[in-house]
Amino acid sequence: MNMNLKKIGTVFLLTAGLLGTRNAQAQTTYEEMEQLTVNEQVTTVITASEPVRMVDISTDKVVGDQPLDNIVRLKPKEAGHEDGEVIAIVTVITERYRTQYALVYTTRLKEAVTDKEILPHERNAYNNPAVSMSTAEMTRFARRIWNSPARIRNVATKAHRMVMRLNNIYSVGDYFFIDFSIENKTNIRFDIDEIRVKLVDKKLAKATNAQTIELTPAMILEPGKTFRHGYRNVLVIKKMTFPNDKLLTVEMTEKQISGRNISLNIDYEDVLSADSFNADLLEEE
Repeated sequence: MNMNLKKIGTVFLLTAGLLGTRNAQAQTTYEEMEQLTVNEQVTTVITASEPVRMVDISTDKVVGDQPLDNIVRLKPKEAGHEDGEVIAIVTVITERYRTQYALVYTTRLKEAVTDKEILPHERNAYNNPAVSMSTAEMTRFARRIWNSPARIRNVATKAHRMVMRLNNIYSVGDYFFIDFSIENKTNIRFDIDEIRVKLVDKKLAKATNAQTIELTPAMILEPGKTFRHGYRNVLVIKKMTFPNDKLLTVEMTEKQISGRNISLNIDYEDVLSADSFNADLLEEE
């Protein structure tokens, strides 16, 4: 297993401004923290309930990585520690909470923790300034939009006997939610290679120095990679403005070398017409 360290700094994140306190007088020492017993022959896997935004390991005696958004893996670098010795403090910060564990060394393999889920009582609420909307909130909005009727009828593209349509655009907080669908009129299954979002010049074919700007979606609701006849998804992008000579393009490509591709061009006027999300959609749940 590749244990490339994913950490930001090698200092204890114990400042009151970052970690906060349970009350004005509350302080926590490593002796009061939840403890995880670790051994250099065992990988300890910590699972969070939401995406992890930052991991800090207080010493270089422990290495770790983050193979998935909500998974952190840890392991002591080497033996030679005493039983019961605290060799590191690990701090895990997600979108909405933070958690700290004291890593306690053990020579007995059967005592080493292999799998640890961050439990509700171990989560200290944290207002992460880098997160204006959590993934859970984003998913909730996107799911309601996915289930709502199509309001936009005049934005569509036809290619390879397929039709790609824009159903809705909603504005929520700092994000645009783009709801689109594809109708496949063939009997050939479409295996999705990737979904890309770009800003392209309207006169791309004639432009000698056309500029394409790749955008990274904050979230794509449906992870499914194949469909036969019908497909619908909601992608979320950070709010932006762009000039009238640009188009916002959602492009879907197929896996195989000679695969099909289809793209939907969204004009700036369509983006400007995005409605604020109606709370009534959430109340339907």
